[in-house]
Parts: sequence; C-alpha cells; structure tokens
Amino acid sequence: MEYFLKYSIFNSNSSILNGDPMEDTKKIAAAISAVMNYIQTEEEAICIQSLAAREVEPVQAARAAAMGPVKLWGMSGRQAQMQMRNMMQMRTFK
Repeated sequence: MEYFLKYSIFNSNSSILNGDPMEDTKKIAAAISAVMNYIQTEEEAICIQSLAAREVEPVQAARAAAMGPVKLWGMSGRQAQMQMRNMMQMRTFK
C-alpha cells in the first residue's frame, strides 16, 4: 500500500498533484485525514442514534398498547371520504 501511494504521488500527472513532492504529500495527507474524520463522525452519529432508539422503544410500546388495535375499516372509510373531498375541491366532478 505504501509503495502504491508513493508511486501514485510522485508519478501522477493530475493537475492537483504537480509540483513539489512534499506539497503533494501534504495535500494527500490532508485529504485522507478529512475523509477519516468524516467517517468517524458518521460512526459516532450512528452509535448515538442506536443508543437513543433503545431508550425510546419501551415508550413506543407503552403508547401502542394504550392506543388499542388498529381499525382498518374505519381508516379505509376516512381515507375514501378525504379523497372524495379532495376531488371535489379540485373540481373533478361537475
């Protein structure tokens, strides 16, 4: 891996890496550092979200038990009424 980086740094013809090899090495090190910092930040955010989700799960379970069962026929009827009202507002029917 180190050989590949040295070879690609010093034998590159890209517009970014032309000039002093020491400057090119600094640019590459800065880019790698930035990417690693971004990855670490994302991993920390995922860990925090997973910890928060564990604390919320019992609250959601209690809330779902308090609401009772879902009544699909009632939901379907209300949805049909709302859709009909929306069509009338858009003047689909005359």
